[in-house]
Formats: sequence, structure tokens, C-alpha cells
Amino acid sequence: MRPQAERVAGLPVRWRSRAAPLEPVAVAGVGAVAHVLGQRALLADDAALTAWSGVAGPDVLVLLGAEASLPWVEGVVYLGRDPLAPALLLPCALEPEVAVSLLERALLAGQGDAPLAVLPASGQLVPVGAAQQVVRASLEAWLTSAKGTEAGT
Repeated sequence: MRPQAERVAGLPVRWRSRAAPLEPVAVAGVGAVAHVLGQRALLADDAALTAWSGVAGPDVLVLLGAEASLPWVEGVVYLGRDPLAPALLLPCALEPEVAVSLLERALLAGQGDAPLAVLPASGQLVPVGAAQQVVRASLEAWLTSAKGTEAGT
């Protein structure tokens, strides 16, 4: 049985398990997982926070850093770089059924901003080229604004 295609930036892509996982360079959360990831990140000391760079948007958080330092919460996706598609951060445990270099070309044609974090489950592409050093006050402000959004305010 073939896995069902996920839509990533409008493109149907089938994913399969990767024979050898990629080395994690980032961790991403979407929806409630993003908020829990943000809360978990706040538990880190200032040295760990400043070792990460990140981007956040409504209901998405991506933290980039050394593999051993990246936080874990249930439901996150660890992302790595495939040498055949260096402009994409792909799930470490999954690979597309199409040639990854072709997927990279198609996704960059539609977006332009590289690198892009590819989140198959939500279908999101998150530009991470503008990632900035994580600052506790900014992370707290993002979590506060996210709570306001959840409450409908």
C-alpha cells in the first residue's frame, strides 16, 4: 500500500521512511506542539537559548542549532539537510518518493527564500533564512501572542 500524498506548498508529495536518518539541525512544531516547544525552550538557560536561532509565525516555531542542544517535546519534527537538496530542511526520518533535488527545485520556484523548512504533516514551508538568535523576551512575547490568538482575542 502506497502512502497517501501530502500537499506541500500545493504540490502532492508522497513520503517514505529514510534508510539512514539525516543529522538534525533544527526542530519544528506546528499548532499546539509549537506552543509546547516554545514553553520547553523557555526552560533552557540563557546560554542554550542564545546558541539557537529561530523563526516563529502563527502556530509554527522552528529552532535551529546543534543536534544535542535541540529540545524535544512530543510531536515535534526534527529537520536535517540532504546533500542533494541543501536549500531544504527536511524531516530527518522521511524522504520524498520523488528525487529530492527535483522537489527542491519545485519548492524554490514557488517560494524563492532559502533555506526552507519542509513540514509535510501540515503542508507548510517555513523560510528560515532570516532566523535570528533566540531571545527569551521575544520567545515569551510570541507565546503570549499565541495564547491571545487561541483565546480569540
